[in-house]
Amino acid sequence: MLSLCCSLSKADEVCPTGTVGLCDPDVFTTIVETVEETSHNDGQGTLTTTVTTVTTTVDTVTNEDSGDILSSDSTYVSSTKQGDMDSDWGGQGPASMSTGSTCGDLGTDKCAQITGSGNSTSTMGVSGMGTTFIQTIDVQNLNIEKGGKTTYSIKVDKQDSSDSIYMHITGKDGSTVKFAGTDVLSAAGVDSGYAQYTGGFDFSDGLTTLIVEVGGRDINLAIGPVFDDVTINVLYNVVSRIVMQSITTVEQYVYTNGDATQEELDIVEDIFDNNMPVEQPDGGFDLEPIDDGGTDETSYESVELELDLEIDFEMDFDMPEMEMDFDMPNMEMEVPVTVVDVEMEMDIEVEAPVEKIEVASAEPEPEPVEVTPEPEPEPEPQTDPEPEPEPEPEPEPEPEPVEEVKEEPKEEVKEEPKEEVKEEPKKEIKVAKKKKVKTEKQKKADKQKAGSKIVKKMGDKGRYDSTNQLKTLIVMNVIGSSKSFFENQQQLRDTPGFFSDIVVPDGKLSDNNMAAYLMVVGSSQKMNSLIELQYE
Repeated sequence: MLSLCCSLSKADEVCPTGTVGLCDPDVFTTIVETVEETSHNDGQGTLTTTVTTVTTTVDTVTNEDSGDILSSDSTYVSSTKQGDMDSDWGGQGPASMSTGSTCGDLGTDKCAQITGSGNSTSTMGVSGMGTTFIQTIDVQNLNIEKGGKTTYSIKVDKQDSSDSIYMHITGKDGSTVKFAGTDVLSAAGVDSGYAQYTGGFDFSDGLTTLIVEVGGRDINLAIGPVFDDVTINVLYNVVSRIVMQSITTVEQYVYTNGDATQEELDIVEDIFDNNMPVEQPDGGFDLEPIDDGGTDETSYESVELELDLEIDFEMDFDMPEMEMDFDMPNMEMEVPVTVVDVEMEMDIEVEAPVEKIEVASAEPEPEPVEVTPEPEPEPEPQTDPEPEPEPEPEPEPEPEPVEEVKEEPKEEVKEEPKEEVKEEPKKEIKVAKKKKVKTEKQKKADKQKAGSKIVKKMGDKGRYDSTNQLKTLIVMNVIGSSKSFFENQQQLRDTPGFFSDIVVPDGKLSDNNMAAYLMVVGSSQKMNSLIELQYE
């Protein structure tokens, strides 16, 4: 079993257990991939099963808000414990629920007034108090487990600077105190007047209960501190987790065939190299050729031209021109001059290009040249009506007469007076090319050979390309001389007046019900008569 972990979650690092206060909101993803592979051999092959399990865990850190738990819309407190201070929460020392001008800038509706001048310790442990308003709030339905913060707001109008007022909140998780905080809103001696105060206290882990206490002292027993519109909100961390799991099973069966030849294995390998499996709607797979993205268009004319080029390339060879130049100095020497009249009859087919041969002037003391027509080239001199033998001059000590091997009798060489041998301009002998006339069978064989070369050039991978497959079909048509099939094709024309603008009525079909009934009943009776004939 192989386990691969692509990324590690940081949710526990950013907002671990025991965090005090609010965590930074974030999203963390953990991906764990497990690969399990098993193999089984049944004697004919090996079945390999690969099971890949990918588990994706998404941890999201958010800060949730309970809202004002002292509002009239809240379900956490009753109507007598709401923060609008229309009712007395209860507590220690004397107090008054005032209205009108007594509430000062708080408004003419009801407000809570601290009237106690005592100096004692409150239930929640705050010293120097004369009056308290206190209540306990159950918040376990919030399911707080990762810590957070409790916030408050309160409006106060302290008309006597000698008075004092404070806000205290204690948070518990069951019976365990998670936090206890006291904020002195306006201390004795501070002429604060009307003000709105806000604050909060952090806590860790769980929270199930809140105890809210508002207290203070009325020193001069005139109008004590008044307050109204108290709000309490709980902000807490929530780590949500979404786990997604995907399981992929792949079975691969490798068939062991010891009798398979190398050619068969090459064919199978070639098929899979040039085709790709494509899943079908029914869940099966088909092999389809890999498209190489070619955009070349193949036509009958282009393939026929390619065949002709292949044939011409095979039959014609351009040979370089050969020149034999012998630059000899002017020399005076006595040599016998011979004249040989030779009649040559050449009817040999030439398939190769003709070589240009330039014959230099005679050298001193030439060697006798024996000229024999070769089996392949067929020289046809164009410069002189009567061809002369082609000498191959080489220096020799003594000159000899020129001989020609032919069936005709040789002519004797006559001696002539000695003359001075001078260099003459070079002569160029051109041999005309005579093409071989091929039969239809030979032409077809050449086309087949050229077509095989075209298909071979496609390569093992290219033969599966759609363009090359079309070219192969056209090659077959060219070799089969079926070009006429593509000629003189006419486009079919629609019959004039075949289509009509009349719309078939779809609201009501005016059938002949009586005729239909007679046809159905009559057909049924005839069928019954045919069946009963076999029993007569």
